[in-house]
Amino acid sequence: MKAPTPPVLALAPFPQARTPYYAEQLRAHVARFPHVNAPHGHSFYLLLYVSQGHGTHTVDLVTYDLGPGSVFFLAPGQVHQWHLGPEAEGIVVFFEPDFYQFRYPERDLLALPFFDSTHPPVLYLPATNELAPLFAQLLREYQMNHPNQAEVLRAYLGLILELATRHYPAAPASTGAGLAQSQIRQFGALLNQHYRTHRSVRDYAARLHLTANYLNALCRRVLGQTASDLIHARVVLEARRLLTHSALSVAQVADELGFDDPSYFGRYFRKYVGQSPEAFRQSSNLS
Repeated sequence: MKAPTPPVLALAPFPQARTPYYAEQLRAHVARFPHVNAPHGHSFYLLLYVSQGHGTHTVDLVTYDLGPGSVFFLAPGQVHQWHLGPEAEGIVVFFEPDFYQFRYPERDLLALPFFDSTHPPVLYLPATNELAPLFAQLLREYQMNHPNQAEVLRAYLGLILELATRHYPAAPASTGAGLAQSQIRQFGALLNQHYRTHRSVRDYAARLHLTANYLNALCRRVLGQTASDLIHARVVLEARRLLTHSALSVAQVADELGFDDPSYFGRYFRKYVGQSPEAFRQSSNLS
């Protein structure tokens, strides 16, 4: 039987975690915490490096191949589930944002391309790559438990994230483009916080001290979609998550997403998905 909603795991309850960070061999982690094989989210950031073997990794309902050299980056709130082949090996790293930003306060984690919802949460690198030894050294440092361990782990983590960023297109150099990117990121952060209660472009524009028309035009120019499109896409994504991973009724999903009328939610969902919530749930259970 499905859980009422996908659980959101905190870092502290992991017995081996020295909050606010954790690292482990993938196989040992899965054996010690078998519940992580079911769909779930996290309140922290997660990195997964795969050194050998194959499988799949589903993140926010999209399934990606998992193989040697693949690196996955998950931000808090994303729902994921993996299916590991018998030979799959790798390293998992968990960390709280405050742990990383204690050393790098100027670095906005959500501004990194792999934590941005407009990019896939995975890099496919050659089996031999510059990140592999950094993950291995980070794990060894975690296992040694030296007095200055936290600072060394932050340094390895910083190197991994910055080197991974090189595999994405460079950010626009002009001041105007930089401002646009910053405004888009602020809009994305607000959207993740308020999509259950605010579905008007005007609401988000006001919080950003912009006009609704400007925000729509900005999103269309930078992302190829209007702000309204992005708001609806975020609501529908969460609806699909709940319908796929939870035992909530359609009416309860509607309530969870701030819809007073389940019938209106059904029409809204059909408009953007092309099928009713009930039909979507049935098809997702069959896939």
